[in-house]
Amino acid sequence: MHPSEILFQGKRQPLLLPACDHYAGSEKLMRKSMALQQDLGPLFDITFDCEDGAATGAEQEHAQLVAALLNDEGNRHARIGARLHDSDSVHFASDLATIVGGAARRLAYIVLPKADSVGDVLRAIELINEHALPAGRAALPLHVLIETHGALRDAFAIAALPQVECLSFGIMDFVSAHYGAIPGSAMRTPGQFTHPLVVRAKLEMVAACHAYGKVASHNVTTEIKDTSVVANDAQRAGAEFGFTRMWSIHPDQIKPIIKAFTPRVSELHEASSILVEAANAQWGPIAQNGRLHDRASYRYYWTVLQRARLAGLALPDAAAALVNHDHSPESS
Repeated sequence: MHPSEILFQGKRQPLLLPACDHYAGSEKLMRKSMALQQDLGPLFDITFDCEDGAATGAEQEHAQLVAALLNDEGNRHARIGARLHDSDSVHFASDLATIVGGAARRLAYIVLPKADSVGDVLRAIELINEHALPAGRAALPLHVLIETHGALRDAFAIAALPQVECLSFGIMDFVSAHYGAIPGSAMRTPGQFTHPLVVRAKLEMVAACHAYGKVASHNVTTEIKDTSVVANDAQRAGAEFGFTRMWSIHPDQIKPIIKAFTPRVSELHEASSILVEAANAQWGPIAQNGRLHDRASYRYYWTVLQRARLAGLALPDAAAALVNHDHSPESS
């Protein structure tokens, strides 16, 4: 059996996605982000934006551009998604027909904004599948923006839907939905990490994600000149709030976000040492450096290895063999 089967024993393993979700709206920025992804590899996702990226009156042309770029050979890693107009928009059906109907096989996911309930998400999934299935794509992953009171209320029900793989916090729309009751300073640091209503919303959404093994994606940092700001936001989002992914709106934000969510080398080596010894002990309890470890902690360290690999870190040979299932106690 593969170690993951032993450790999770049939339970749902937590879904892992690249730590950075980079948004691009204009053709110039879309192509630039694709070139960067080709250079760095699939260490980050790209989301082509129809909701805020399309010029008024040119929504159909924008959707056609998105579909063309998704089908372009530059999408070599198939890690590009698309944020459509919201499901109440007159452009939603056209987005679906053009982007999902025309590029379903090359889409990594669809992002759904402005949902106000689990019912909204279910109806959107039904419509998405009506276009995706004939195009040869079953269960196209859906990322749902949590930016309304109703979506926050139904966060657990939304996260429980099998086709939903990520909930993403939309802080600006969420704060605006309070019509001045939350100050604008809560859209950025430090307010976004201290205002009680914003903190409560983030924690509710993250808890819903982790309850169902889904990915929690943190909101954008609007500061694009000082990369230390985005690095600090990403570090706090992960360490203090449990997010495992974050938006980027500028190419300079991508690397700081990835770095903040990547396990440190010391953590990687600790996880490797513990798991290799555990495998040699047939996954029974072990004592290392005066501390007891068993399958409960093994599951944590297994996730550390997966996150490190997803971020492009080279695993120690013994850990790589374990992940690839080439390791066995007898061969050690």
